[in-house]
Amino acid sequence: MSSSAIQAKLAELGITLPPLAIPAAAYLPFTRTGKLLFLSGHIAKKDGKPWVGQLGRNVDTATGQQAARAVAIDLLGTLQAAAGDLGKVRIVKVMSLVNSTPDFTEQHLVTNGCSELLAEVLGDAGKHARSAFGVAQIPLGACVEIELIAEIVD
Repeated sequence: MSSSAIQAKLAELGITLPPLAIPAAAYLPFTRTGKLLFLSGHIAKKDGKPWVGQLGRNVDTATGQQAARAVAIDLLGTLQAAAGDLGKVRIVKVMSLVNSTPDFTEQHLVTNGCSELLAEVLGDAGKHARSAFGVAQIPLGACVEIELIAEIVD
């Protein structure tokens, strides 16, 4: 998908990509090796603060999907900063951590909030392999954390 088509899709969806966030600990927001970009985990945020909650306790699946979608927007902002042009990236793999109770089993549906937005914005270049895990806790109590691997394409 061309850069202009991606920018038009973002505008159509009312999405403004955030600037590159400053890491909260001792890590880089992304690193590149060869043609691969590895993006550190991004936690869900709402109104600029961690989107706190636990799926299966006080967050439902639909809300979790919204949180995962918010993470995808932040990931796209980091990709834009890392690659300089979203038209030059292809998403390879997404890994999602969902803060959930032991009996919650819809981590894959929560993660769809991220996966669907990446495909909507980037077209075929946004389709990817994926893992979704339920975890006991995420930093700052966030409900979702997602990292990804992308490839720079010519």
